[in-house]
Amino acid sequence: MAEFAERIYHVHVKDSKRHLNGRRSILASHLNFGEAERGWDFVSPGHGDVDFESIIRTLNRIGYQGPLSIEWEDSGMDREYGAQDALPLCAALISHLPMLPFDARP
Repeated sequence: MAEFAERIYHVHVKDSKRHLNGRRSILASHLNFGEAERGWDFVSPGHGDVDFESIIRTLNRIGYQGPLSIEWEDSGMDREYGAQDALPLCAALISHLPMLPFDARP
């Protein structure tokens, strides 16, 4: 991500969950979302395998000041509930951004 720092203008907060068991594949695009045979599926942010803390720390390190946009695609959760569920995650991620480096003097 750092090598594209000057080209990052907008970040989507989106999550997915892997369900690999030797019979399911990452390459399951021919199956509909939400089908049990898929090797992965989109889930509400915070309910999957994406390491958001690492992403936010990297965005902070490269000086990203743009928006975080929740892109919600979870076929197993009501969309109104999912939107409300994802919002606190984004708020918590943003609130952890430091105002100053830890060793800076105010």
